[in-house]
Amino acid sequence: MSDEEQNTAAVGPSGPAASARPAAADAAAEPEKGVSRRDLIGLAIGASATSLVVGAGAGLVGGAAYGQDQARRIMDAAAPASGIHQPGITTPVQEHLHFAAYDMMARTTRDDLAELLSDWTYAANRMMQGLDVSATGALGGSPDAPPDDTGEAVGLPASNLTITFGFGPSLFDARFGLEGQRPAGLERLPAFLNDDLDPLRSDGDLCIQACADDPQVAVHAIRNLSRIAFGRATIRWSQLGFGRTSKTTASQTTPRNLFGFKDGTANILADDTAALEENVWVSASEGPAWLAGGSYLVARRIAMLIETWDRTRLAEQDRVVGRDKGAGAPLSGGDEFTAPDFSAVGPTGKPAIDPRSHVSLAHPDNNGGIRILRRGYNFVDGTTDLGRLNAGLFFLSFQKSPDRFVTLQKALSTDAMGEYIRHVGSGLWAVPPAPAAGASIGAGLLGA
Repeated sequence: MSDEEQNTAAVGPSGPAASARPAAADAAAEPEKGVSRRDLIGLAIGASATSLVVGAGAGLVGGAAYGQDQARRIMDAAAPASGIHQPGITTPVQEHLHFAAYDMMARTTRDDLAELLSDWTYAANRMMQGLDVSATGALGGSPDAPPDDTGEAVGLPASNLTITFGFGPSLFDARFGLEGQRPAGLERLPAFLNDDLDPLRSDGDLCIQACADDPQVAVHAIRNLSRIAFGRATIRWSQLGFGRTSKTTASQTTPRNLFGFKDGTANILADDTAALEENVWVSASEGPAWLAGGSYLVARRIAMLIETWDRTRLAEQDRVVGRDKGAGAPLSGGDEFTAPDFSAVGPTGKPAIDPRSHVSLAHPDNNGGIRILRRGYNFVDGTTDLGRLNAGLFFLSFQKSPDRFVTLQKALSTDAMGEYIRHVGSGLWAVPPAPAAGASIGAGLLGA
């Protein structure tokens, strides 16, 4: 389990519009944009916004007149979102997650990779605005062909959807001529004490993090981006998450994890630009040029031994975490936001906060000031073969260098929490900055 003490949160570009998706999947088309068409999945682009007729009458979407504001949103969707940082890092944490890792298929080329990233950028930008993946979308294409969009988000608002892309260590090999572009720290995470990793739930050439306040919107994003990848990349593994386990703005309340404790109290907030520069964003002097303004993403699937925890005394739960379960205050005293005092002595003459507690081992004061930005989620994937909850924390963190996470994870090797959790999945990806207007994600890496 990650600790609220060490984590930082950030805020990048403002969230997408929350207006409802056109019921006929973007009945108005948009200016032509060069997006490739695969054998089975293509993005329908090129029709004029003033001439496309959908349904029973021209300019009608679900029986409603198509207004100027909606038409403007369609036109604006032609250009990918721009900004220094990708959305979904410092954005206020949404309530739902669909995360997916992908492997490029055998015999794909550098051109295939560039084409895929271009197609993904275009479709992601549309979906973050509450639009279908293409102008014809779910309902506006030929009845004799599969729709471009799967349609389960028709009529739903954008729900603050953010889509964030990352590149794994395995992408930087001879297949795509990227060996010389791999950042020095982008390597498969080392084995940690008590790891029990499933290789089928770990790593991947590429990753996509889709977060939204509606779970169906997040699932729709991954479903359609996976469909667009057909013939070029396949899903290696994925994870659904609910109930954020951190906050990134002061206006958000501190959530509770599945152990019932407040989580994310000391996460870096979006407006703390100094902390973000120091702990999250890669500067031009700290990595290759294509990664400047980006970050590194760590994902860890952490199984919680729920039934064992639920039979543990409340006082022992508090000791293991280092905080009061009800108020979230450190056991050294104060309220939720009081800084822990690791020198404080409790009634028994022992440290008020156990040195082996999660808070103590993960706190920046005990780790050379290292902080990371967390955006984790709870998960419940049914029950195990033994009839126990298959549940836990899908830990997500952003940091300016992978060695920061490695240092913290090694510090947690004696964590009292280790009796109640197992790390069963893992991955590391470099997250490039947001693309410039009109460019694709990863353009700096591929020189496109």
